[in-house]
Amino acid sequence: MEEVIEQLREANEPVPVPLELPDEDLLVEIEEQLFINIPFVFKEFLLTVSDVVYGSLEPVTVTDPQSHTYLPDVAANAWDAGVPRDLIPLCQDGDDYYCVEEDGTVVLWSGEEEIVTEDSWESVWHWARDVWLES
Repeated sequence: MEEVIEQLREANEPVPVPLELPDEDLLVEIEEQLFINIPFVFKEFLLTVSDVVYGSLEPVTVTDPQSHTYLPDVAANAWDAGVPRDLIPLCQDGDDYYCVEEDGTVVLWSGEEEIVTEDSWESVWHWARDVWLES
């Protein structure tokens, strides 16, 4: 995890208006909006690297309700598109969504097939290393 955080920090691209990192209280508010508990490992991800901008993929954020990556909005759109309600979107990629399961595993939901594919990653950190940093 520390190695992935370091790699993401090094890859972070400068942007005109940098994102802020959330605090625990904000994550509690987001959970209340979503009516779902955010898995611990996903909370760690949001608390430590949700301000990173890198590559073509844009993982969800929680500090700016006006952002197109704002988790409650991305979740509402994902669930409307057919993503199962027990999955929390981590990142939208076209019609597909990378989602976090209750146990912290990341899965890929295919918008074209409207199913959870067989692609999965042990945690958001494995996804960040294998997918986001490679984008």
